[in-house]
Amino acid sequence: MSLSEHRHAIDQLDEQIVKLLNERTRHVLAIGEIKLAAGEEIYAPHRERAVFERVCARNSGPMTDEQLRTIYREIMSSALALEKTMTIAYLGPEATFTHQAAIKRFGSSLKYIAQKTIADVFTEVSKHRADYGVVPVENSTEGVVTHTLDMFVDSDLKIVSQIVLRVQQCLMSNSPRKQIKKLFIHPQSFAQCRGWIQNHLPRVEIIETSSNARSAELAAKEKGAAAIGGLLAAEKYRLQVLEQDIQDNAANATRFLVLGRQCSPPTGDDRTSLMVSVADKAGALHQAIAAFRRFKINLTKIESRPSKRKAWEYFFFIDCQGHAQDKKVAKAIDLLGTHCNFVKILGSYPNVD
Repeated sequence: MSLSEHRHAIDQLDEQIVKLLNERTRHVLAIGEIKLAAGEEIYAPHRERAVFERVCARNSGPMTDEQLRTIYREIMSSALALEKTMTIAYLGPEATFTHQAAIKRFGSSLKYIAQKTIADVFTEVSKHRADYGVVPVENSTEGVVTHTLDMFVDSDLKIVSQIVLRVQQCLMSNSPRKQIKKLFIHPQSFAQCRGWIQNHLPRVEIIETSSNARSAELAAKEKGAAAIGGLLAAEKYRLQVLEQDIQDNAANATRFLVLGRQCSPPTGDDRTSLMVSVADKAGALHQAIAAFRRFKINLTKIESRPSKRKAWEYFFFIDCQGHAQDKKVAKAIDLLGTHCNFVKILGSYPNVD
C-alpha cells in the first residue's frame, strides 16, 4: 500500500472507532442509570478488572497489553465522567505520587481534589464531598504508612481497590547537572535515593520539603537548584528531567488504597483487609491467626499499631487472600472472632497490580 492508501485506511478506521466508542458509551450510561436507581456505586473495580483481562486476552499486537490498558483506562474514565460528576480526593498536593496513582486508577477525565492530610481524605469521602479517596499505605522499601492504618480505627469507610505504583524517582532542574548546588527533596524520596545522591551529587546542599511537588516548585524558581520527584511534578512545573530511575532499589513501589463506601463482590482473586484486637495474654495472637491456618488461607501481611486508647494495647492489621464472602474466609473470620476482642473487616477488593 502507498502512503496515501495507508492514511485513507486510517481515516476509515477512525470513523468506525468513533462510532463504536459512542455506542459503547451509550450502553455504559444505561448501566449507570440502572445502578443509580438501585443505589449502587458507579465505579466497579471487579468489572474494570474483567474488562482489562478480556481485551488483553484478545490482543494480538503490535500494541502491548500495557498500552491497551492505558487506552481503555481513559475510555472508562470518560464514561464515568458522563455517568456522574465523580470526585476523587487524594493526599496532595497536586503532582505527587499519590496524585499519579489516582490518575492511574481513575483516568484523567474525573475531578481530583488534593487534601493536606490523610485524615482530610477520609473526611471528604465520609461526608460525601468526594466519591472516593486515594491514600498511600506502604512502600516496598520504606514500609507502612502508619497514619493511614490509624485512620481505620474510627472510620466506617471500606477499601474498595488497591493501586501499586512503581516509583520512578527523577532528578529534575532547569540548570545543567554540573551547575546544581542545591537539592530540594522530600524525606521519603531522600531515603529512597540516598545512595544515588551520595555517588552523583555528594556536595550539593540538601533541603527537605513537605512533598515532591513542593520540591519541584521550589527548584523551578531558583537557578542552580534541582529536585527529586516523579514525572508528573516535572511536567507541572516545567522542569527538565536530567536523570530517570535514580531510586536505589529498582523494584521500589508504593501501594495505595482506594477508599469508598461499598465493597466489590468476589472476583475469584481477591484480598481482604482486617483489623483485630486480641486479649492481653500469652499466645492470644497465635491462637487468633490459627484460624487462617485451619482453613489454609494465606496471610499476606500483619502489622501492629498502638491503640492510643490504653497503654500497651495494640490493633493488628491483617491482609489475607480471598474475599470476605468466600466460604473459607468467612469461616476463618468467624473463628477469629472467638479469640479477639473485636474484628473489623476493612474491605475485600480485587487482588490486582
